[in-house]
Amino acid sequence: MAIKTKHKKGGYSATTATAYVNPTKPIYSLSTELETQQLFEDGKPTGEIIAYKATFVQEGLEPFQVKFEDKVKLPEFLSLVEFENFEAIEVHYNVYFRATSIKEVK
Repeated sequence: MAIKTKHKKGGYSATTATAYVNPTKPIYSLSTELETQQLFEDGKPTGEIIAYKATFVQEGLEPFQVKFEDKVKLPEFLSLVEFENFEAIEVHYNVYFRATSIKEVK
């Protein structure tokens, strides 16, 4: 699941992330479990986990996935969350997000 791009730039950046996800609006967690991303070699999965993904939503946006390099503890379904080091990259008219961690906002 990816959001369609607004601008074409190279590399991950916080500026790109805030162009799509409004930092002043609440973000809610939709995932109850992390989805694993495996390393592929020669077009086949190796079984080696290289990242974890979870799905989130913000009013006015389609649900979007955020990738984490390390396993994170997800809050309960529909919890209000914030990301640390939230960045995005635009690739072939899609936007992909990553963060280093997540925390529940009380």
